[in-house]
Amino acid sequence: MTIRLRAPRRLAAVATAGVLALGLAACGGTTKDSSSASGKGTSGGTASADPNAPLKKGLKLAFLPKQVNNPYETIVDDAGIAAAKEFGGEAKEVGPSDASASSQVSYINTLIQQRHDAILIAANDENAVCGPLKQARAKNIKIVAYDSDTNPQCRDLFINQASSEEIGRSEVKLLAERIGHEGEIAILSATANATNQNTWIKFMKDELAKPEYSKMKLVKVAYGDDDDQKSFQQTQGLLQAYPNLKGIISPTTVGIAAAARYISASKYKGKVVLTGLGTPDQMRKFVKDGTVEQFELWDPKNLGYLASYAAAALSSGQITGAQGERFKAGKLGERTIGANGEVILGPPTVFDAKNIDQYHF
Repeated sequence: MTIRLRAPRRLAAVATAGVLALGLAACGGTTKDSSSASGKGTSGGTASADPNAPLKKGLKLAFLPKQVNNPYETIVDDAGIAAAKEFGGEAKEVGPSDASASSQVSYINTLIQQRHDAILIAANDENAVCGPLKQARAKNIKIVAYDSDTNPQCRDLFINQASSEEIGRSEVKLLAERIGHEGEIAILSATANATNQNTWIKFMKDELAKPEYSKMKLVKVAYGDDDDQKSFQQTQGLLQAYPNLKGIISPTTVGIAAAARYISASKYKGKVVLTGLGTPDQMRKFVKDGTVEQFELWDPKNLGYLASYAAAALSSGQITGAQGERFKAGKLGERTIGANGEVILGPPTVFDAKNIDQYHF
């Protein structure tokens, strides 16, 4: 097990779509057993919220990403760690170097033993982490899922980067416009069990079932496991197996960068359209050299920031995770909890050659 601790960094403001701030916090000098805040979330607890309660000082938060060497997850977690410093909390990042289904379980168990006030997790598998997360909640540790949800019964809140339906459908629309609504397409996903990926893909398939996409055919969903080299090889395999392939959607920052790297140096450049979810800094060179015309993402810094403030609000008793409750997320303003304990950051931004130099993350 490798544990990586990150020192808080100054959170740079990035102009993107509106976002939510989540905070994880623990009460210094107060044990879990003596804390009075117990979130209802989606598990039906009995505690009531006190929206006027102050954020506790000294809260201990832990970010558990899908994998610690994922550049996108690093941006999210660093921003959340910096946000914790704003409200007088302490935060760190721990996690596995691979994104397998069960790789996060041992880290959850360790964080329970360390008695953190909140655990923020981007789940590799919605069910594999459920048991230990329930154990954490039984000890009054707040659970905030971000980026990729757990089973709703295993956490208090889910900080969703954008509407899952909007992401899935918009990815298909972006690709369809580029290929004239006609031809074979493929999807290059992360892991086969990733909740966010599977939800987006479900909406992609539903969108493709509409009459306007009748001449488009999804021939394959491939999995690069959020590993750069495997994603690169999967891209190569798709293009060799389907010589008439017109486009690829990769809704993962690792996958789209690896696919772009392969296509940019191949005979497929300018012939196969690639879109998906990526960061501007990661994709800038591929936009400028013509490999990628358009891709999407939200501001990952704001996602981590929102998650951190949400965790702090839970740990301080301001909210329990019930629908309709509201909390203040620092510079992101007041946010409202939706159905199933979901808080949505905001709509994704489309990046292209005209606007990509306006963004740096």
